[in-house]
Formats: sequence, C-alpha cells, structure tokens
Amino acid sequence: MYILVVNLGSSSAKTTLYDMENEAPLADCTVERIGLDNTHLSYSAYNGQVVDEKVDVTCCKDALKKIMVLLVDKAVGVIKDLKEIKGIGHRVVHGGESFSNPVMIDEEVKNIIKNCFELAPLHNPPNYEGIIACEELCPAIPQVAVFDTAFHQTIEKQAFLYGIPLRYYKNYSIRRYGFHGTSHRFVSLQTRKILQRENSKIIVCHLGNGCSITAVKNGKSVDTSMGFTPLEGLLMGTRAGDLDPAIIFYLERKGLSLNETDNLLNKKSGLLGLADIGSSDLRDILKAAEEGNKNAEMAVKVFIHRIKKYIGSYTAVLNGLDALVFTAGIGENSAIIREMVCRDLDALGIKVDQEKNKNNNQIISTEDSTVSVLVVPTDEALMIARDSVEVLNNIRENGHKL
Repeated sequence: MYILVVNLGSSSAKTTLYDMENEAPLADCTVERIGLDNTHLSYSAYNGQVVDEKVDVTCCKDALKKIMVLLVDKAVGVIKDLKEIKGIGHRVVHGGESFSNPVMIDEEVKNIIKNCFELAPLHNPPNYEGIIACEELCPAIPQVAVFDTAFHQTIEKQAFLYGIPLRYYKNYSIRRYGFHGTSHRFVSLQTRKILQRENSKIIVCHLGNGCSITAVKNGKSVDTSMGFTPLEGLLMGTRAGDLDPAIIFYLERKGLSLNETDNLLNKKSGLLGLADIGSSDLRDILKAAEEGNKNAEMAVKVFIHRIKKYIGSYTAVLNGLDALVFTAGIGENSAIIREMVCRDLDALGIKVDQEKNKNNNQIISTEDSTVSVLVVPTDEALMIARDSVEVLNNIRENGHKL
C-alpha cells in the first residue's frame, strides 16, 4: 500500500511517499518559500533520482501539484499513476478536544479543523488548505488527519487545567493541549520495543528548534511541557518558554503592544534572545560559548536548567522512571547537550556512559544506571503513514467503502 504523507506549513510543503509493505520511503519532496521570492523545490527518490530547482509557486495547491507531477514523472518518478496511492495522511497541528486518534477526513472533521484556527492560527489554516488542495487534485484518494494534540488527550484534568476561573475552560477551551504528540508517541513506542517493556515510565525529550518534554506511563501521555500554545515550557530556539505572565503587562506599561510582545516571546526570545549572537541554532551558540561568549554560555545553561527541572518534576509525576529518551535534531545529534542534561542526575538513577554517548549509541546509560538513557530518532512522517494505514484498514474491516 502506498501512502502519501503531507505536512503543510505557512510557506512550505513537505511530503513523503511510503511503500507500507516494508515501511520504506520511496520519495521525499519539499517546497520552501511558497508565495515568496526564490521558491525552492527539493526532491529525492529511493532510486537515486534528485531534483533541486527554483520553482514558480504561489500557493500550496500549486506546490502539491508539482510534487505529484514529479512522483509520476517518467524520468524521476517512483510510481506510474497517482491512483496507486491508497491514502493521504495529513499532519494537523490542533484538534482541540475533539480527537484522541487519527480520523478519516470528512466534512465534519474539516469543520472542526477550521474551528481550531483560533487555537493554532499559524498551523491549522495551512494544514486545512493542504487537505482542500489534495481533495481537488486527487478526489478519489481517501485522506486521514493525524493531530499533534491527539496523543496528549489522555492527560487528566489536574494536569491540563490552568489556575484561572473554570468558565474560561468551559467557554473558551483554555487548557493545556500539548504538541509534538506524533513524535512523542512514535518515540515512546520505539522505546518500549527496545526495552521490551509494555508497562513503563518514560520521559521523552523532544529537543529541536521547538522543544517539549512528555511524561509517558504505559504508553499514555500523562503530562507535557507545551501548553495552550507551543510557547509554554522549555527554552527553545526563538520561544521564551515558561515565564511569569505578569511580564506581559509590565512590557505593555513600557510601551510594547500586545502584537509586539507576542512577536517578542515567540520569535525573538529563547536561545536567540539570550545568546544575542544573531542565531537561534544551538550549534552556533555552543561554538560561541566555547570561544568565550558569556551570553552564549548563559543561554546554554538556561536551556539545560529548564530541561533538568522538567525531568525532575516528571519523575515525581510518574512516581519513578524507567527510561529517559532524547530525540529530534538536538536530542539525536548533540552528545554534549545530552551529557550536560544528564550530569548530576545520579540521584534519580541517571548515569551516562561517555563513550556510548559520543558514539551516538542507541542506549547511552551505564550498566549500573537504574534508568535507561536512550537516543531514539523520531519519524513523525512514518507515524502518520502508519496511522493512515490503520484508519483505512479499520474502515474496510467494518465493511465501509473508501
């Protein structure tokens, strides 16, 4: 079964075509800077074919159309006809409280996605546009929505409610939703397979430009660091993470508008703001710190400190810990960050083998560490493809036509 995974952003389209018989990616394609100058397309196929070129694309529909043309192109394509694709899986960031599992997309689902525009104004609109575009380009192919927030719907009220009057939750749906759910679910599943433990207490550290930590008990999310929006939680590339909300009112009195403060906290803070070297890339900041830049050094310390605090609190929430897992761009590739996070956590039973860590081994903990420390690459696209297959198979098994 061939499944096309689609991830639409505000100015980008990312797709992967999978052969789900062996879960092998057949082709990846990304179109960046849609609707802007220097729009760029990158395509690579399992057969070695590569396309790298500037394209004239003004909307997501045009981007997806170009991608689909490449998939069936005689020279570089990997399939003969789009009809060979049996399902399209869409990453959708926000499903509110309506979805705890992937679902077949119909009019009701589309309306709920639209109703969540206000909760995820930067993400849900392009996600929705991608769905509409695929309906127009491939009307006969069933589509599945996989929500970033779905995995965290198992979090109980004591963990997702904020300390404001309850009517704001009831009337405006203000609560902790959590994000990166597809990544946390994929990584926690892989960890349980590696450790061969169904019943387990796991903390997953998704560390990239966006960062989040989730406490997972027996495969279910019980708490997560991102909240009503992806701004809450850890220090990130450009996001401030946790802060006293009174700072917003203070800044307003200092002359900043709400829009300016929103932009400040989401796009100009985090590692970018603290290091003040003109980059949010942790590799640049680590290099600057090594060269003696005190701001960069402090930014790294704040980054590490926040992660440690969440590991400690989530160990308490879980009442113990079986595994600490690192994933995403920083988590998978930065041995120094993993070492700094795990340093002086031996009171929690966390000990890292330096050689295993430097070599990026799958398990990097020492033999006498009571907590397994792992590096597990995330694969959200594959998780979306798996979910899509499951949804399609369930519908067939229940006697419904696609």
